[in-house]
Amino acid sequence: MQIIDGQQIANGILARLKEKPAPKKFFAGILIGDDPASASFQAIKEKTARNLGVDYRIYKLDAAMGTDKLRAEVGRIALQKSCGGAIVQLPLPEGVNRHALLNAIPQEKDADVLGERALGAFYTGRNPVIAPAVGAVEEILRAMKIEVKEKKFAVIGSGILIGKPVLNWLMGKAKEIFLLGRASDLALLKHADIVILGTGHAGLVTPDMLQDGAGVIDFGYGTKEMRNEKGEMRKETCGDFDPSSLSNSHHSPFTIHHSPAFYTPTPGGTGPILVTKLFENFYALNSQ
Repeated sequence: MQIIDGQQIANGILARLKEKPAPKKFFAGILIGDDPASASFQAIKEKTARNLGVDYRIYKLDAAMGTDKLRAEVGRIALQKSCGGAIVQLPLPEGVNRHALLNAIPQEKDADVLGERALGAFYTGRNPVIAPAVGAVEEILRAMKIEVKEKKFAVIGSGILIGKPVLNWLMGKAKEIFLLGRASDLALLKHADIVILGTGHAGLVTPDMLQDGAGVIDFGYGTKEMRNEKGEMRKETCGDFDPSSLSNSHHSPFTIHHSPAFYTPTPGGTGPILVTKLFENFYALNSQ
């Protein structure tokens, strides 16, 4: 069993980007409301930008402005000539129309590939950049020397951030694809070589639900009540995959057969890769 070091993969991407001149235009990170987790994600992106010498500017907007005014402000920020890319931090506060805000970003500045125009161009192969989640999957499979055409994939979740773009990318490439939801019959996971998770439902999948030698790419992010060594309950960051039983089992469900089995931990797995693929998109959008 191999635990994927997402930061190591991310460092490789950063090294490649550092060989190129940083775009002269600024990268806008738009934060709606006061969610601490969203603010933390923006801080991580800001730190990555400093590492690359990219001018990353965080715009904090009040959710009370309402969708119409927020859409106008997002558009104003993104349409500045000196702006080379913009993203809206998700999730958005309740009552704010996500699609309206994402569509306010022009395709040529949509580094997250979440607006309808950018997504449409990506799905039809006309976008110079790819969805960060797809880029992260590519990087992990490349690191594990896995050929997509030889594997059966299960994708759990069909959101615009993970499930939809990953599923679209796999179509026509993978040997077979199972699209599942949280309420689906997860027994189908026993037939998948690679399981890609993106529901945000902590601990949804456990090792015993998988076939021997399977690999897990986990984009899920949430919290779960856990008991520490003192017997106290505390919230712990975790993904859709719960690997805890692996450390307590002498017979691992990840028995290695023809290729190493693996999973991405949370935190430290897909997260760092997603951030660097976002910046890779920003560089690409500004090299046109």
